[in-house]
Amino acid sequence: MSADLSLHLVTDHRVPFARLTGIVDAAIDGGVTVVQLRDKTASARDLIAYAVALADVVAGRAAFVVDDRLDVALAARDAGARVDGVHLGQSDVPPQLARRLLGADAIVGWTANTPVHLDAAHAMPAGTIDYLGVGVIRPTATKADHPEPLGVAGFAGLAEATPLPCVAIGGVVADDVAPLRAVGAAGVAVVSAICAADDPRAAAAAFAVAGARR
Repeated sequence: MSADLSLHLVTDHRVPFARLTGIVDAAIDGGVTVVQLRDKTASARDLIAYAVALADVVAGRAAFVVDDRLDVALAARDAGARVDGVHLGQSDVPPQLARRLLGADAIVGWTANTPVHLDAAHAMPAGTIDYLGVGVIRPTATKADHPEPLGVAGFAGLAEATPLPCVAIGGVVADDVAPLRAVGAAGVAVVSAICAADDPRAAAAAFAVAGARR
């Protein structure tokens, strides 16, 4: 994996897809380096269509991954879309399967919020997982069943305990970027702070600038 993990935009299913494409386009212009398609409400058919359409918008300017759905990532690839990988949760298909089906050059991210999750990640063959999504940092409305917020200190403890790159997610705002990067974050992942912004490009740029100042 050679992707820049510094700024992930995770899409918000509450935003109409016709508007979301413009948000993604503007956010990449503002400095987003990874776009993650996440929609836990859409059908597989719709998700494949969304993945194909967003891959066209991303057009290689950032890495593009699909959240949770290895099947959707594979189907979109089969349809000719550039899908760089997946981000998997604890209840999704095993990262080992994703690596085997997507190949050595794909991006495979995995959610890890506890020391037990880290132990499981470390037990996998080297090269299975490219990065860990660690959170939530703050309470967030985009994930109602989120675990207890870690805060910067809690994130730091997990990041210090693994050699895998850790991306902070969950209620992250631009002012959190420098402190998180200072304690080892490889990047941050953002939903509402960009998707709900009046100016997604400027919102993304604020995160990108904050990361550059670490």
